[in-house]
Amino acid sequence: MADTIRKTASVCPVCLERLPAEIVRRGENYYIEKTCPAHGHFSAVVWRGMNPSFEDWCAGIEPGGLAPDCPNACGLCKNHLRKTCCALVEVTARCNLACPVCFASAGCGDAKEPSVSELYRQFRALVRNGNTFVQLSGGEPTVRDDLPEIVAAAKRAGCENIQLNSNGLRLGADPAFTRALKDAGLSFVFMQFDGTDDTIYEKLRGRPLLEAKKAAISVCGDNLLGVTLVPTVVPRVNDGDIGNIVRFGLDNSPAVRGIHFQPVSYFGRYPAPPSDSDRITLPEVLRAIEAQTGGKIKLSDFVPSACDHPRCGFHGDFVVLPGGMLIRLTSKSGKSACCSDGNAHLKNRNFVSRRWKRTGPAPEARPDDDFTNLDTFLKRVRSHGFTITAMAFQDAYTLDLERLRSCSLHVFKDGRTLPFCVNYLTACTGGL
Repeated sequence: MADTIRKTASVCPVCLERLPAEIVRRGENYYIEKTCPAHGHFSAVVWRGMNPSFEDWCAGIEPGGLAPDCPNACGLCKNHLRKTCCALVEVTARCNLACPVCFASAGCGDAKEPSVSELYRQFRALVRNGNTFVQLSGGEPTVRDDLPEIVAAAKRAGCENIQLNSNGLRLGADPAFTRALKDAGLSFVFMQFDGTDDTIYEKLRGRPLLEAKKAAISVCGDNLLGVTLVPTVVPRVNDGDIGNIVRFGLDNSPAVRGIHFQPVSYFGRYPAPPSDSDRITLPEVLRAIEAQTGGKIKLSDFVPSACDHPRCGFHGDFVVLPGGMLIRLTSKSGKSACCSDGNAHLKNRNFVSRRWKRTGPAPEARPDDDFTNLDTFLKRVRSHGFTITAMAFQDAYTLDLERLRSCSLHVFKDGRTLPFCVNYLTACTGGL
C-alpha cells in the first residue's frame, strides 16, 4: 500500500519528456514514481528510513509553482527560487582517468577547449551578473598546462573565490604546478576522494589511487590550499568506509577543510535501469556518519541544506580542537541563504569561503591554550574549521522539479546559466 506524500513533476528516463510525478511512501521508504505513455512506469527510491523522517526534514517547504516548460527550456527563469551560489565553468572535456561513475562523461580528447581569452570573457560575464564564486571543472582541469593562466584570468575578471574540481593526481605529482595555481589565485580544491582503501579506487576509478590522493593533500597543505574531500558514495563499495573517511579528514585538519559526500547518481548509458539497491539516500549517509564514528558525530549535528532544497543535501559545521575533540558550530536556523530576493546568498558564499579557504599557517596548539577564551576559540575556528556536507544529484530516474527549482549550483555554458542537474541530465540510452 502506497501513500501519496507530494505531487511534483519529473521526466521519462527514456525520452526525457516531462511527466507528472508523485512522491509516495511505502512503509518507511519514499519513492518518486511516474508513468510515460510511451515507455511505461518508473519508480526510484529517494529516501530510506524515518530517522530523520522525510516530513520533518522538509518541514516548511510547500510544493507547487512548477514552471510549465521546465526542464525543457531550462535556465534561471522567474520561477527559479535561488540565485547562484557557485557557478561551474568547464575548462576541458579531457581527463587522465576513465571513471564509470563520472557525471561529466569526460575523456573526449577531440573536443575543442576554450582558450584562456574565451574563458576570461565567461568569467567577466559571470562577475557582471554578480557571480564571483566559480568552480573550474571538466573533465579533469589539471590536464591543461595553462590552468594557472586560467586561474589568473578568473582572478583578473573579478572572481573572489576560485575552486578547482580535481581528482588531485597532478597536484601531488607536480608540486611546481600546484604552487603556480596558488600563486595565480586559486582559493581551494574540491578533490575526489572515495575512501581509505585502494580496493575502493580499483572498483570506482580503475586503479589504486590512495597514495596519489595523500600526496595531493600534502602538496596542497604545503601551499596553504584548503582541500575538501569529495567521496562518491556507492552501495556495497564504500558505504562502509564513511566513518574512516571522516576520521581521515579530521586527522588531516587543517589541510583538509571538510568532506562533501555525493550519493551516486546514474548518468549516461546503462544496460538496465539502476535498482533501488544501487542507490543510497541522504538519511542513510547521515545515519552511517553517526554509526561509523561511534556517535562522535551525531545525526543531530546536521541540518538540511540552507542553499538548495532540503532534500538536495545536508550541512554540518565544526571546529577541530587538539586531541581530535570536535565541537559543533552548526546553525539550527534552517534559513535559506540563496533566496531569490536580497543578498543573503552573498553571506553563504562568504561563509563557504571562510570555512574552505586557508589564510595562513595554522598556529601550533599549546598546552596552555584556553579555548573557553573567545579570541583563542575564534582563532581556532578560523584555522581548524571543518564542514561535513552532502549533495544528492538527480538523474533521469530521480529528477524532481520541485527540488530543481531550488538549485543554487549552476553551470555557465554558452552564455546560459543552467541548474547543475539539468546540464548533466541524460536519458538512460546516454542521449541528452
